[in-house]
Amino acid sequence: MVASMKNTIFKAISLICIATMCLLFIYILANGLELFNGNFSEIFNLYFQSVGLTVGVFYGVPLKPGTEKPKRLTSSERAELELSQNQKEMLIGLLLGDLYARICKGCVNARLEFIQGTTHTEYLLELYNIFKNVCSAAPKVSNPRPDKRTGVVNSFIRFNTLSLPCFNKFYDMFYLGGQKVVPQNIAELLTALALAHWIADDGSFHKSHRCVVLCTDSFKKSEVELLAQTLNDKWDLECSVNKGSSGYRIRIPARSLPILQSLCGAHMPTMMRHKIGL
Repeated sequence: MVASMKNTIFKAISLICIATMCLLFIYILANGLELFNGNFSEIFNLYFQSVGLTVGVFYGVPLKPGTEKPKRLTSSERAELELSQNQKEMLIGLLLGDLYARICKGCVNARLEFIQGTTHTEYLLELYNIFKNVCSAAPKVSNPRPDKRTGVVNSFIRFNTLSLPCFNKFYDMFYLGGQKVVPQNIAELLTALALAHWIADDGSFHKSHRCVVLCTDSFKKSEVELLAQTLNDKWDLECSVNKGSSGYRIRIPARSLPILQSLCGAHMPTMMRHKIGL
């Protein structure tokens, strides 16, 4: 009788577990399409992580590898984390764009903060896949309050890296007194891979004029001129610096577009190739 009762309880728990997993799948599929912009691999990855959690709750089964809460790294473990050459080059371009480095209060090491509007979710997820070895958490979507003037909710997706010694040199290069600046040796640092990610992050393509514009408004005029001169000297892109309502921008003309496409085409994230007219 006791065995029969245990069997009944086991079957009941199994049915509850299956029902819960089905509800999780429906919820994740419905919300994941919007959250991950149709990226089914990310949706199903989230689903199976949820399944692992559900099974663990009901049966005491350990979560599958990779779904456990990340452990806190020791100082020596943080010191051992290094960036690949590609990651280093990408960071040069991304820091010229929207990427921010920050040293939080009470910390000695810098961390990186990646953020994009949800219209660029696919791009942000690609960056996360490149840098996830130095992250402790997956990207998250934030939905701030509606704009008081327009009522529009400008949702964004973001992720942060760990605070690591390997980011300190990038912080030192790009920040002076907490203000982002252009390194004086940018000509030595900028590569084709870095340029591709700079454009992906902060460039726009103007179809009517067949030109590329880099939004460098946050930098001083002298810094923007240094960037333009670097592009001209290294790759003969014939850039010009134009004053706008909020600062100075770099314009790469149509006649230089073939050079730019040849230079950056192979390095440009697929979803951003339109920014160089491809």
